[in-house]
Amino acid sequence: ERITQTVEITKHVVDIEEKGVKLRLTIVDTPGFGDAVNNTECWKPVADYIDQQFEQYFRDESGLNRKNIQDNRVHCCIYFISPFGHGYRQPCRAAGGWAGQGSLGWRSPGSPRRLRPLDVEFMRALHQRVNIVPVLAKADTLTPAEVERMKNKIREEIDHYGIRIYQFPECDSDEDEEFKLQDQALK
Repeated sequence: ERITQTVEITKHVVDIEEKGVKLRLTIVDTPGFGDAVNNTECWKPVADYIDQQFEQYFRDESGLNRKNIQDNRVHCCIYFISPFGHGYRQPCRAAGGWAGQGSLGWRSPGSPRRLRPLDVEFMRALHQRVNIVPVLAKADTLTPAEVERMKNKIREEIDHYGIRIYQFPECDSDEDEEFKLQDQALK
């Protein structure tokens, strides 16, 4: 089912059970985020929503009846970073192909994209409120070398702007090698 783009905050609740452990997962989505012509402070509704959820939880915890408190706090923000624009394989609307330099229509692989100003402002506004996990969206449209260069450049810029992102914990020494390799690739 295709989700319509909006600039609203929408909640989807999913009940998951794995190995006897029940978990209610609430996904808070912002389809259409950043699509407006003027994106000045477009991150503010998201920050306000996160703050409201923390305040509500605090009020519930401070009350007399704390038995059936629902935890609607936002614990993690998976922030999808577009692989297009500001450098690599930018879609060209006029020609219907890829915009860039040279006869093949590709940008130079030696100049990986930078984070958009909106990406930086959003992550800077939220990094003290919630764990941020940046994800390179549509990475399957890039070669492994392009993905690696882009990930490194994005990490450099995140460090440059002082944005704190979620750091995956170290693997236990008794984990199998395949799991350790997957863990390392995620980092």
